[in-house]
Amino acid sequence: MTSRQRLQTVLNGEIPDCVPVAPDTSNMIPARMTGKPFWELYLYNDPPIWKAYIDCVKHFGLDSLMDGYCPVRFNELGEIDHDTEEYIISKQTDRIITQHAKTAGGKMYWDDTVTVYLIDSPPSVVAPWKIKLAQTPDKWEKVEGRHEYPEGEELIKLAKNELGERGLFGVFCGTSKILQNEEDIYAYYDDPMPFFEARDEILEASVKRFEKLMSLEHKPDFICTGSSGTLITQTPEIFRELGLPIVKRITALCKERGIPSHIHSCGPQKQLVKIAVEETDLTVIDPLEIPPMGNCNLRELKQLYGDKIVLKGNLHTTKVMLRGTVQDVIDASKNAIDDAAKGGRFILSSGDQCGRDTPDENIFAMIETARTYGKY
Repeated sequence: MTSRQRLQTVLNGEIPDCVPVAPDTSNMIPARMTGKPFWELYLYNDPPIWKAYIDCVKHFGLDSLMDGYCPVRFNELGEIDHDTEEYIISKQTDRIITQHAKTAGGKMYWDDTVTVYLIDSPPSVVAPWKIKLAQTPDKWEKVEGRHEYPEGEELIKLAKNELGERGLFGVFCGTSKILQNEEDIYAYYDDPMPFFEARDEILEASVKRFEKLMSLEHKPDFICTGSSGTLITQTPEIFRELGLPIVKRITALCKERGIPSHIHSCGPQKQLVKIAVEETDLTVIDPLEIPPMGNCNLRELKQLYGDKIVLKGNLHTTKVMLRGTVQDVIDASKNAIDDAAKGGRFILSSGDQCGRDTPDENIFAMIETARTYGKY
């Protein structure tokens, strides 16, 4: 089987030739492999991070469930802001800092956050005061030399062609998380109504986006409707109120159209798996992290839900993948296969994104174990 065929077989609830293996190499490893400062990929698209990811997939020979790494947006849905521009407000040897601004009536209106592009790590978005910057910069310059790529369906077509038979291509539609940070948590308890309104707006926009995606000649292979840390900034009760209505609607639409749906949500996930199985039409969920980062036991989840949902996980990304030996990776991979491969509906993966300096030999060892020990 090709990687694409193998993953399609598993998502259909059938038995493949061997356990698919898809360690989460979403951005740090691909960026590191280019040998370039990380801002070249994230700010200048040289290459864009999604292209670097696909190159990484081909290098290691893994089975890619490419879950939303490519920023597909549609102008006709109002998803592209033509009035806002990104400006460089600071350049240092190890970082570039940018801020977005909108010009109206001859005046510039600056965003209340800045983006810090680091030389050796993915970018982060923070409030200016947190890094001792003024809200309004006193100097700036346009971002020059950024490589441009198509939007919308043309980008889907391009990325799917790049990925080829190495896996399945996913696009985001919907979310499992409305509260994003500590400030949102306080605001929710002070006045929850704006968050309910945001939920309804996101749900409406997500349904429109889904219908747009399904109308295309070049469709995604699956729909991503999760969000990192769903049960970190939300309690299960808040998730039921805010995120679950979106997940239920989008996964139901996916089932109607015969397209798989996927949730990635790092952190505690045991209860999220239960809710997804019992109350949604979700196809696959990851990364099922073990303590201390999460609260999942792969064997237990397989026994409880393994005939109803595809489980993807869950080797520890620091103890095993980053700091472990090749033998540690082989042993952990065999344990995961023993725990969850029986009957199919399992994809061997890491617990969450593998760190930048994860040894290549550990990734290769994980893949080889799935291809040999993971044969059905």
